[in-house]
Amino acid sequence: MLLMLILLIIIGFAVLARIYFNLRKLRTASLRADWDAQQISQLRAMGSDPFQPHQVDFFFGLPSEAACEALRRALEPEGYSVDVKPVPDAVDQPFSLHACRSMRLSVPDMQELSQRFGDLAGANGGRYDGWAAGVVRRSAAGPDSH
Repeated sequence: MLLMLILLIIIGFAVLARIYFNLRKLRTASLRADWDAQQISQLRAMGSDPFQPHQVDFFFGLPSEAACEALRRALEPEGYSVDVKPVPDAVDQPFSLHACRSMRLSVPDMQELSQRFGDLAGANGGRYDGWAAGVVRRSAAGPDSH
């Protein structure tokens, strides 16, 4: 009887831990999605045209050169230029990977990329630190200027 009680307690803790980590994962994904929408809104507010191609920079913190190489192999065939720099002061993620690509900015696309990059970094023991882009104004030679 005591063995059965101990087993039930262990199962209960396992279920609670799983629920906790799943909720935490959902919260992180939601915060990332909101952040992407806020970034694009801020760029629009500064006069940027999201329909024009932007040079977008993506940032990762990684634990090893092997993890950096794995991300490089995943990103370069998709048109990203990638560079890696050691960060000697960072204990947990001593390498910084920067990937860059020209693209249009849409909230769903950027949210999808952030989710994918978070998963890709996590699978390699690292973290995805987000993206940045500068303001790109509407081209003066647009479709209405013929």
